[in-house]
Amino acid sequence: MDKKILKALSEEIQKSSIIDNELYIKYNVKRGLRDISGKGVLAGLTQIAEVRGTEVKNDEVHPIEGQLIYRGIDINKIIDGFTSEGRFGFEETIYLILFGNLPDEAQLNLFKKILVEFRNLPVGFIRDTIMKSPSNDVMNTLARSVLSLYSFDDNPDDTSLENVLRQSLCLISNFSLISVYSYAAILYYFRNKSLIVHKPLKKLSIAENILHMLRPDNVYTKLEAILLDLVLVLHAEHGGGNNSTFTNHVVSSSGTDTYSAVASSICSLKGPKHGGANIKVTQMMEDIKQHIKDWKDDDEVAAYLNKILSKQAFDNLGLIYGLGHAVYSLSDPRAVILKRYAEKLAEDKGLREEFDLYARVERLAPHVIAEHRKMYKGISANVDFYSGLVYKMLNIPPELFTPLFAVARITGWSAHRMEEIANKGKIIRPAYKSVATEREYVKLEDR
Repeated sequence: MDKKILKALSEEIQKSSIIDNELYIKYNVKRGLRDISGKGVLAGLTQIAEVRGTEVKNDEVHPIEGQLIYRGIDINKIIDGFTSEGRFGFEETIYLILFGNLPDEAQLNLFKKILVEFRNLPVGFIRDTIMKSPSNDVMNTLARSVLSLYSFDDNPDDTSLENVLRQSLCLISNFSLISVYSYAAILYYFRNKSLIVHKPLKKLSIAENILHMLRPDNVYTKLEAILLDLVLVLHAEHGGGNNSTFTNHVVSSSGTDTYSAVASSICSLKGPKHGGANIKVTQMMEDIKQHIKDWKDDDEVAAYLNKILSKQAFDNLGLIYGLGHAVYSLSDPRAVILKRYAEKLAEDKGLREEFDLYARVERLAPHVIAEHRKMYKGISANVDFYSGLVYKMLNIPPELFTPLFAVARITGWSAHRMEEIANKGKIIRPAYKSVATEREYVKLEDR
């Protein structure tokens, strides 16, 4: 198609699509399903997880240190529980989120065996689905692979809880395989690298297997595996209101199959405003490192952050990535936990100065942002701010940052899909008000 024609047509779309911002105010439309103070529109109920950033005292809303609660248990207590015993926690967290209770030792061991049994892609799937149609984006390959698994399922459209649980366990077990193998395809087809594909080992946890499959020599340290496991636990679930989980609720409410619902969540998570945010953080921090001479100089760092906000530096969009959250105000508990462990890994990797720069940006950025725009609530580092640094220290390529988010969040998506099905809810169908001016049809010869 001629580019000039395409440009002209797109300009017509632009003119016919823009809606006066005052109309949103006039009709009290809560864009993004959030009001001006950032409070979300209540669209459903859930028992799976809770995200807290404020509390009500004397009929007034007050910001609090952020809390993330899985099935009624604070995330800090969950992490303290398995780390104090020297165990990996992601498998236990999956059980808790899916079934509502912490497993005892026998239940946990049985569940791990079940996950291993499901960790087995169909014969020829890697070759035919991943390798023969490679994509330069792992998230696209992951979505396509999930849709392809529909064809290998003898009972794909059955939405009974028993069948959806079977499908969910299959996806939870295989997301890490598909992601790592999709990255291997990128290296081979797009980067002219050797094709190295390792099979997962039954004795390893999901976090250990990711590092085992990803690294050509299979070598990783215990601290590296512990930190990756922790990242998976922190990303496993975040309430029903986040974009990809709400997408799953919306699509599941139509009665469609599991593979379609999960693929829709993957497509949502791919967006840079959602799962792709940590990539923008690492890119921004690399830019900051290149343009600041003294990483320890608060004034120099703050001045460059001002340039970023003024659209004079980095991507010229005026955003400091990794700061702020729709719900959390004073702190994001995931960022607080991740920062603590990231500091340990930075010491181990000899990257203390880089970690300190991240911490300095985290400290200075809220003050710089407050000087530029009106703040309706507190602003703090979110999980994306430190997760990118952790992935970098783990030698995980940027192409896998968002897919690893999906490897964790498939747990939450699965739990919410089954909760939607169990409650037999209505199809989700919010209203949009038309603000178009009515007019008469004009015959072709008179236009």
